[in-house]
Amino acid sequence: MNNKLAAVIMVISGFIFTGCSQDTDPIIDVPVVEVDNELNGQITEDVTLDPSVEYTLTGSYEVLAGATLTIPAGTKIVAEKGTEVYIAIHQDADIVISGTESNPVIMTSASKATGDWGGLVILGKGITTEGTNVTAEVGGFQYGGTDNADSSGSIEYLVIEGAGAQINADSQYNGLTLYAVGSGTNISNVAIQNGADDGVEFFGGAVSVTGLYLENNEDDAVDWTEGWNGTITNVYVLHTIEGFSTAIEADGVNNNPTIVNFTAVSTTGGTALQFKKESGATFEGLSLTGYDTSIDMKDNGPLANVYIEQKIADPESNYTTPSSTSQSSFDWINNRSSVESSILHGAVEGRVELDASVTYSLNSSYIVQEGGELVIPAGTKIIARDGGTDVYIAVLKGGKIDIQGTEANPVVISSTEANPGDWGGLTIVGNATTTEGVDAVAEVGGFKYGGNEDADNSGSIKNLVIAGTGAQINSESQYNGISFYAVGSGTVVENIAVINGADDGVEFFGGSVSATNLYLENNEDDAVDWTEGWNGTVTNVYVNHSIDTFSTAVEADGANNNPQLVNFTAVSTTGGTALQFKKESGATFSNLYLEGYTDNIDMRDGGALSNIQIDGADATTDGNYTTGSKVDISAWIWIEASL
Repeated sequence: MNNKLAAVIMVISGFIFTGCSQDTDPIIDVPVVEVDNELNGQITEDVTLDPSVEYTLTGSYEVLAGATLTIPAGTKIVAEKGTEVYIAIHQDADIVISGTESNPVIMTSASKATGDWGGLVILGKGITTEGTNVTAEVGGFQYGGTDNADSSGSIEYLVIEGAGAQINADSQYNGLTLYAVGSGTNISNVAIQNGADDGVEFFGGAVSVTGLYLENNEDDAVDWTEGWNGTITNVYVLHTIEGFSTAIEADGVNNNPTIVNFTAVSTTGGTALQFKKESGATFEGLSLTGYDTSIDMKDNGPLANVYIEQKIADPESNYTTPSSTSQSSFDWINNRSSVESSILHGAVEGRVELDASVTYSLNSSYIVQEGGELVIPAGTKIIARDGGTDVYIAVLKGGKIDIQGTEANPVVISSTEANPGDWGGLTIVGNATTTEGVDAVAEVGGFKYGGNEDADNSGSIKNLVIAGTGAQINSESQYNGISFYAVGSGTVVENIAVINGADDGVEFFGGSVSATNLYLENNEDDAVDWTEGWNGTVTNVYVNHSIDTFSTAVEADGANNNPQLVNFTAVSTTGGTALQFKKESGATFSNLYLEGYTDNIDMRDGGALSNIQIDGADATTDGNYTTGSKVDISAWIWIEASL
């Protein structure tokens, strides 16, 4: 007799001998059905499934008080599509799922589509703010008691896919629903993917979970209410679909659950952590990437209820420091989305070289620290999330960037639509001289810049196309396409295109870096901007203005350290001002060509025209400046590159 047949006989026997019992479960009279590989109905005696059989879950499969359902490693259960298709473990019943890292238990549907079936429901006797013997929205089952140490069994290495079927207009199943489950229940290494509602939801109780992987659950990845006060440790949340709710939603009273090593990654923005009413938690090791909102106190509850890294939560913080939990922590999940290696976020502290065969997502800040080096090979494409000021690349003092594009195969960094202001841009912070002094504070990121090393080297940028930058920082400032903060002359910059920026194309804040071959198209403020005594050289510049209400082709401000502009062409089809000089700023131009501007020279603050030398003579406000030679960009094939 095989194991499965023995289990079936045992279950049927159990019903024969207990048919006259006084068990008060309201649905005890529903018979168990376990024909061949089908699972449905109720069991009142212990059942062990056979891992050599692929089971079909055809309806509700309920483990009643006193029974234990054991599911060995490697067992696969495929649920039929339906709102009444789920597995439920009642109060005083147990489930023992004994998956292994190499052989997890799988609960799925045939198509693995969201909302195909109900999921796994466990009902305990832990404490909930709703009281005892509460009626659940799932199945009308009873849950809740006074025993927070209650045990409902154990779960190890379980994958749940395609759950979240609609119960009614107001509620759905979750992947894993824990109703007042007690701390005596052991749950570790659970993956819940493609659910139409929450990944896991706690309704009171004190159960803890270690090792949670939650991918593309369409409502909340983790949800709790009714005073749950357990701990979850080592959690990875991934959102790559539009319209999900949150990585965490907490509701009700604050019993201060603890969240340890929680990493959440979104490629589509959204809200990371939402707290309703008086709810809260304590976080240790929180990492959020790619969300528009880090913390939302939905009902204006006190921020003091949410403690993050031993401090009161700060909604202005992005919490991007990586935690010790990464997607690679869950290599036992065979069908997880492999996106972690293609998402750029956090800090670069050593040498990091990207792979040109991978299309990367820039979801938040990506910051090269002192001593770090970011290498971007020819042909690499980086898609910046339309996340405004939260999305940018920065290279700090002592860090380096090496962009290795070629004319035939440039590097492209752009938002999907390349709309002005979609994202921040590229910021390079150096140790050269600026009139602001040493360790000045940048308006971008609050980074410190400036020193005494005019030959400072921040790396090399060759053949780069950057588009859709210029996100608004505040009412006074925005990101630029590329911001050079006190960058030294040891830095190589050549063949750069900045297109569709909401602010400047390139801006130099002091320093002595030079650049060759700049193409600047339809940047809505200035194409080239400098201040704080920049004294480098730009050679072969082509500015194209075909939109209204841009600012200028050149804006210069502050002290005049006489930078050089060699072969500078600016063309406008919409009028406007070409060159604007503020305070005592100036420059020397060689081969200047201006076309289509209403005003060619604007001395904004009445500075001396002699500060601007154009082809060997003082600038004049009525000069035509069409006698120079246009920069020939016909061979600049790299400017045509896009995502």
